[in-house]
Amino acid sequence: MIRIENLTKEYDIAGGTDDRGPVVAADRLSLEIPAGEIYGLVGPNGAGKTTTLKMLCGLLVPTSGRVLVNGVDVEKRPEDAQKFIGYLADFFALYDDLMVWEYLDYFGHAYKLHDDSIPARIANLLLLLGLQTKRDAFIDGLSRGMKQRLGIARAIIHDPPVLLLDEPTAGLDPQARIDFKRLMRDLQKAGKTILITSHLLGDLQEVCTSIAILEKGKLVKSGPLEKILQEGSVVAGTAGAPGGQRVRLKLATPGFNLRMWLSQHPRVSSYADEPSGAQFTFGGSDAELAELMKALMATGAPVCGVEKITQSLEQVYSRLTKGEVM
Repeated sequence: MIRIENLTKEYDIAGGTDDRGPVVAADRLSLEIPAGEIYGLVGPNGAGKTTTLKMLCGLLVPTSGRVLVNGVDVEKRPEDAQKFIGYLADFFALYDDLMVWEYLDYFGHAYKLHDDSIPARIANLLLLLGLQTKRDAFIDGLSRGMKQRLGIARAIIHDPPVLLLDEPTAGLDPQARIDFKRLMRDLQKAGKTILITSHLLGDLQEVCTSIAILEKGKLVKSGPLEKILQEGSVVAGTAGAPGGQRVRLKLATPGFNLRMWLSQHPRVSSYADEPSGAQFTFGGSDAELAELMKALMATGAPVCGVEKITQSLEQVYSRLTKGEVM
């Protein structure tokens, strides 16, 4: 649904005489986002996230490279591309003296929707975004979370397949953030492809299907979120101990000498006791881990739980931006 090909954006420093040359906000980015994804774009301030979104929706012209949305070149055919794109900036305009339905009606006409289709479209959006009770409320009286919902409603009034959201959870209270994540899943089920930036990595981990990590305009890592978290959770091996996946094992009752039993297995290393079991690194496959657990339970060990410990997106992000190899 979204294809980014060698996308670069350079800004000349004011005056144009600085020997350091232009500032590169996006540096030869290439990325493909399939239809139906919720794709997270993460990185520190200045990484190029907002610049990338603005090029995707046609607000900025790239220095080089191109963007295709639903097969349409955004730079060459901007009016056609806008039919497929809904965009919500980190700071967006609301007209406080309009009622909710008036605001959506205004943008429905701005997108050149047929007059007779706009009322039904507004009614559907108010229902989808939980704003039906606020239909006749003035925007000035809405909460921050309600205003964010209204901004999303405006972005999708023309029913685009692609939704671009820049820091949409900034400033929201915990309940509004929970509601927002639920809304993202509903929009995904409705067929939307969503590209979202946020500094709240925990929120992205809960809602995204894939992520891309940017740093200084460059793409550091991208792919399915589950795969990246799994790769980030692998412990590197050393000369004295094999690497592998970190595992937590729980026992229903104390008394079994788990340390002694596991120490005899060549794939087990970095053992650490826990109050109700242990953690250890296992250097084999999932099938081998299953066999290990089967053999352990055959000895009578009161195993009541086993899980592979997966690092959080925040932990993986920290590793990648520090230059650690995954």
